[in-house]
Amino acid sequence: MYHCKKCGKEMYKDGICRECEEKTEEETFVLNQQELLEHLQDIGNYKKPAYTQCRMGLQLGLLDMEKMANAAIKQKVYDMPEVFYHASEAVENALITALEQVEEAHEGADLLCCLAMCGGEKSLQALQKLEQNPKQWQKELYVPPSVYAQYGGWTFDKAGNRQILFFENCICMEKGGNKKAGQIAKAREDMCPHCGGKYVDILVLDGKEQSLRFLGVDGIITATCCPSCVAYQWPAYSRFTLQGESEPIPNAEGDNFAFEPEEYANLTNNTYGVVAKPKSVFYGAFSEYENTIGGFANWLDDFYYPECPDCGKPMTYLAQIQWDTLEDGMAEGTLYIHICKHCHVAAMHHQQT
Repeated sequence: MYHCKKCGKEMYKDGICRECEEKTEEETFVLNQQELLEHLQDIGNYKKPAYTQCRMGLQLGLLDMEKMANAAIKQKVYDMPEVFYHASEAVENALITALEQVEEAHEGADLLCCLAMCGGEKSLQALQKLEQNPKQWQKELYVPPSVYAQYGGWTFDKAGNRQILFFENCICMEKGGNKKAGQIAKAREDMCPHCGGKYVDILVLDGKEQSLRFLGVDGIITATCCPSCVAYQWPAYSRFTLQGESEPIPNAEGDNFAFEPEEYANLTNNTYGVVAKPKSVFYGAFSEYENTIGGFANWLDDFYYPECPDCGKPMTYLAQIQWDTLEDGMAEGTLYIHICKHCHVAAMHHQQT
């Protein structure tokens, strides 16, 4: 067994861990936007330097988004929809015109995602029009335009009323952060009926803390699950009170194997807390090793906004937790946490490659 030469984490090879590699890449990254614009056709090809430049530029908030969006429209590059985030009305109009001329489903799907990232009033109207009067190519899609809108962090109902599904502010939870503001994996004593292991408050956030005021919750958000069974529940739900109480909602699915006491202790004794330094809205979207609150998620599968079991509306994306940052080798993948602020319900679901 080896140890990371930067953070001391146990590893199976000599050198530094992937988490530290990612941090080093961030610290040493230099954006060459002019070169990126010259190779814009390559931003969807992971083998090309432009792909990494674009993703890192978005993650770190370094791109001139107006230049990127205008260039992408001119070159008809639609396979990195994030470059159209909050694009100008002129760009929005150009995307709608392109969508009206679509004949192939894959082109339509790309443009729907681009308009979702645009997110303006005209984008909503265009997607609603296709929801009400589908084109022939839409028969090949698996979901309607109101679900494609979720790619950009919003959706709409039959009357065209918009619902925002994410927080534009983004901050991180890091080792040594402020645990009074928020913590990951707080121990509990009650037991899961499936595996017999202990539940855990997988995320606790105090909305009264200054760094978390953007959540618009005047109290404590608690998301509770069984750390063994949550990967088998789609999703796991819990109810919380603003005073800090929480209880899991019964779920028919589960696992047969609970965490060993040592594993549970390692999970709940982590030092992660809130770091107030603001990040780009895409910071978490392009990182596999950051535990983030707000912003866009790094979906390992498709984007997914579970419905609230009480009101039936899509829930708001709150945070993502990378399992292997808590305990190396404990689990793979990411746990995504959503909330319904109106019903005081949290949802947790797991994805992995």
